[in-house]
Amino acid sequence: MIYMKNVVIVKYGELTLKKDNINYFLKLLYENVEKVLSNIEHEIKYDRGRMIITSNYLDDVVDKLKYVCGIHEIIMGYLISSNEYESVKNNVLDLLNNNDFKTFKVETKRTDKKYPIKSMDFSKKLGGDILKNINDIKVDVVNPDLKVNVEIRKDETLIYFNSIKALGGYPVSAQGKGLLMLSGGIDSPIAGYLAIKKGIKLEAIYFESPPHTSEDAKNKVKDLASILSKYNLGINLHVVSITKIQEEILKNIPRAYLVTILRRMMYRIALKIALKNKCKVLVNGESIGQVASQTLTSMSVINEVVNIPVIRPLA
Repeated sequence: MIYMKNVVIVKYGELTLKKDNINYFLKLLYENVEKVLSNIEHEIKYDRGRMIITSNYLDDVVDKLKYVCGIHEIIMGYLISSNEYESVKNNVLDLLNNNDFKTFKVETKRTDKKYPIKSMDFSKKLGGDILKNINDIKVDVVNPDLKVNVEIRKDETLIYFNSIKALGGYPVSAQGKGLLMLSGGIDSPIAGYLAIKKGIKLEAIYFESPPHTSEDAKNKVKDLASILSKYNLGINLHVVSITKIQEEILKNIPRAYLVTILRRMMYRIALKIALKNKCKVLVNGESIGQVASQTLTSMSVINEVVNIPVIRPLA
């Protein structure tokens, strides 16, 4: 018996450019999707072309997938348990009766290259049948109101119309772990987000200096870490007090070098925590020349105290 069911279709984007290690990336993406959907009843099957998710709660599935790196597009679509032309045509016509449009275009892809009808011929044939069965519409291949996407697979077919642009990038943890030097400003969380999209699983460190820094400042950092955790599949925030170090620097170091020496101490502490937690890099929100401590000369001097890379996505 032929059936049609609602599904969520996941497109990989740049992950498909991977060759020998594509299976590693796709398996990791699958595991990350399973984590974010752990509280939703669902079923996933995937191959090198697509990930297909079935669930009775597809809207909730889509909301969760919007935070998963490594996904290029999220699509609410339909899976037909047949790739026979008549079955595909009949189901497409049924679906189009629920859509309001004046112009359309059919685009067909075949993952099963043994399928007897070539993609372009399938599109032309289906487009002709749509015109015969639905009144007051026409074909527009440049800027259609509705694009009818048909993907012919082995023994089944995917149909979809609209897609949601997702985060792209690489699955979290694909590149290992990094330690984000997180502050209450906007730069460091953005740098963290960009690092996450490159596949770096982040932990975070925040340096507080009570009573010189307030509890509100720490709570703001916790809020930022909570936002990042949605994309990072959770985050571990290390809060380190540097009050005594800061006071000793103020007593013993010439004013011109206060910031440089303090940042060198922060980097030393961050390095120890990074190594203890198996983080391969430090990540921060520095931007070249933004302030005096972020000149190339200053960055070079501060970097001397660590022996792992320092990633500056905003530099």
